[in-house]
Amino acid sequence: MKILIVEDERDLSMIVSDTLRTQGYDVEVAYDGIEGLAKYNAGAADLIVADVMMPRLDGFAMAKEIRRISSTVPIIFLTAKSAIDDVEEGFDIGANDYLKKPFELRELLIRIKALLRNKAGGRSGNVVYAVGDYHFDATGQLLIYDGKETAISNIETRILEKLAANTGKRVDASELMIAVWGRDELSNRNSLHGYIHKLRRVLSKDPSISIINQRGFGYLLSVKR
Repeated sequence: MKILIVEDERDLSMIVSDTLRTQGYDVEVAYDGIEGLAKYNAGAADLIVADVMMPRLDGFAMAKEIRRISSTVPIIFLTAKSAIDDVEEGFDIGANDYLKKPFELRELLIRIKALLRNKAGGRSGNVVYAVGDYHFDATGQLLIYDGKETAISNIETRILEKLAANTGKRVDASELMIAVWGRDELSNRNSLHGYIHKLRRVLSKDPSISIINQRGFGYLLSVKR
């Protein structure tokens, strides 16, 4: 598996890339968004780890360009920015995960392995759900409404699949986090809320659909007819 690291802090970039190489990954490194975009175009990647604040071209702008090429390559943002607006912007662009600096290398490795395992695992045949007037293609990571397709991220797909399989029933927040990240932690609760917000937006064309936050417990996908 090839991983592209785009990080302008050279010491951090070296530590992350060396750690990933010891885990057997093929690693490419870039130090700003323009170089990162060029390296992705030259050789693609199975996953991208990118800082947000970088010279010449920031991580968000780089990711927008990459998303025009591929709607499915997993992207993990590394950032010191934690305001909900910044997190939401990352999700809107198509981030699969968001890790706040400073972070533990072990946590980054866990998230990388989870995304690559899901990407490599594949499925036998398409898994499709009816969600109101939407068709949700969980295999292709697509929401289809009125014949138009909208790509959603890997993590959004896994959350929505869990909710869609339990439509009308509460799914505990802990269960969702364990299904996506393999653990229930406070930082993941904040990330989960951001992904739920994004899913509400992409499902908003059908007013009969709502994702209800049952505070302190979890979420419920409701379709009223």
